[in-house]
Amino acid sequence: MMSASRTDTGVHARGQVVCFRTYSRLPPRTIIGALNYYLPDDVAVQAAYRVDADFNVRGDVISREYEYRILNSRVRSPLNEKLVHQVAGRLNIQKMNKVSRLLEGKHDFASFASALGAMKSTVRTVYEAKWSRKGNVITFKIIANSFLPHQVRNTVGLMIKVGLGNIDSNGFSEIMDTKKKGLAGPAAPPCGLYLVKVNYPFDLELKYENVRN
Repeated sequence: MMSASRTDTGVHARGQVVCFRTYSRLPPRTIIGALNYYLPDDVAVQAAYRVDADFNVRGDVISREYEYRILNSRVRSPLNEKLVHQVAGRLNIQKMNKVSRLLEGKHDFASFASALGAMKSTVRTVYEAKWSRKGNVITFKIIANSFLPHQVRNTVGLMIKVGLGNIDSNGFSEIMDTKKKGLAGPAAPPCGLYLVKVNYPFDLELKYENVRN
């Protein structure tokens, strides 16, 4: 079994894709029901697809979309305790969006990685990076071809400093250009991070037979 994207403990996923081989002849609808019966309460299968034998759940991905949610309030929200990261100080999303534009395009993001291991390249392409505010919740959306370990959380951690006025766009650029592992930390906590969607060069629902729960 393999998933399309790796996530840390405490990170949420609304659009994770998992692939596995089976000799079972059960129809997808039955497999959905069986898996959801045995899975823990915080995990649910939404759809099942019979795919081609050469389908690569990770290698065929063209981009991944993540969101990071911040409760920008001095008062905590018990109902969202493990779903957002609370920041008490008022965040300036105009300044945060200014530095977000620096991320877009093809860059070396080594400064935003916590660990590299045997990774050959730290160059990634970011297609979109922007902040939005709805009430006291601000959301960071980022789409890229792929991400380095902890890249999104380290990026958000540095952007929070920008939003609080602790660092300006020049300081952000300098950290980014230094290309030194972990320089952008500390990472924002995992509770606010969501894997929203995994994109393929084709629509899974149109290309393959599917049953949606």
